[in-house]
Amino acid sequence: MHAFKALTWVVSMLTALVGSMSAGAAEPSSPQLTPLVANVMAPPHAVPGSDQRIHLVYEIRVANATNGRMRLDRIAAVDAQAGTTLAALDAASIGARFSLGGRRGSESTELGPFQFGVVFMHVAVEPNAVPAILAHIVEGSSEQMSTNLSMRLAETSVIATDAPSLGPPLRGHGYVAGDGCCDSIRHVRALLPLNGAFYLAQRFAIDWEQIDDERRLLWGDPKDTRSYYIYGKPVLAVADAVVVASRNDLTDQAPGKLPEGLPIDEADGNFAILDMGGGAYALYAHMQLGSVRVLAGDRVRRGDQIGNVGNTGNSQAPHLHFQMMDRPSSLASNGIPYVFENFSVTAVDEAGTADFDRAEATGSPLTLTPRVPPTESKKVLPLDLSVVDWRN
Repeated sequence: MHAFKALTWVVSMLTALVGSMSAGAAEPSSPQLTPLVANVMAPPHAVPGSDQRIHLVYEIRVANATNGRMRLDRIAAVDAQAGTTLAALDAASIGARFSLGGRRGSESTELGPFQFGVVFMHVAVEPNAVPAILAHIVEGSSEQMSTNLSMRLAETSVIATDAPSLGPPLRGHGYVAGDGCCDSIRHVRALLPLNGAFYLAQRFAIDWEQIDDERRLLWGDPKDTRSYYIYGKPVLAVADAVVVASRNDLTDQAPGKLPEGLPIDEADGNFAILDMGGGAYALYAHMQLGSVRVLAGDRVRRGDQIGNVGNTGNSQAPHLHFQMMDRPSSLASNGIPYVFENFSVTAVDEAGTADFDRAEATGSPLTLTPRVPPTESKKVLPLDLSVVDWRN
């Protein structure tokens, strides 16, 4: 069959199929043309969080294979073996999590002809309810449909996490886990098209800042790096490791906004990447000029000082950016989960990212909900906007 005629036949068949599909979502017994195609971009890890739940963080790429517009109305994550629904997104929730082309700022519930988008998923379950296999029921409609569409798509295994167990990256108390797991946007949705492929190196990244006894991130001029309580604090190796890369020549940015026109090779500022073994690498970013103590090839022991917290690279306020990834590249890699061996959560900013941003910009106190007594946490990941005291 001529290639053009074959394409025309497929499109016409898909158009007819969309108009005739029923609401049934069972796995078909024989191949069928489908108006949507979808896949999970990286199998999710079962990550233990500081809320005592297990978190699955992953992305679904969804593409419209028809020449008409498609609307997504509902997406349900189900345990493929038990048949139970673990989480469901309605149209409003999809709109907050679905990005056309995988780019932030393009949230929608519709796909144009032959267009694709990415749904950023977060499913939290109890420890005894972790699925071995996830599947997804996608419901929607289109310009050509006379009935609603329901399809079972994007089946994936769930990785039982053997996450690296780490020591503290900082020393002391009052550290805030900014833009952390699992529903913040800046890290969890930092999907980048690099070298012909998508990477999400910051999937489990945390921006660490620090508060004083008055719940403030800074005292004094917000444009002065020295006003921030975390500025200059020692940065520590979280495990025995080998240094694979570092940088130490960039000056601090003035706080208050991200730098404009920053070259991609300066995004991390002054940094260090540690090889932890087993295909796991740790990134420390945005350290002070002249403070980075390690070079490629150096061996470090857990607790060794690597540098000092600064505000270099793609940073708008002094902080330590920390992430784990599967390759020795801060951008062209996939973020992997990790846990910290021993810490306590003393409070959580339940008012959310907007409250944190306000406190960072103005020096006003965070709106915190105390944990009384503090939650003692072992071998879990601190969740977004938790206030952490480190236990060595």
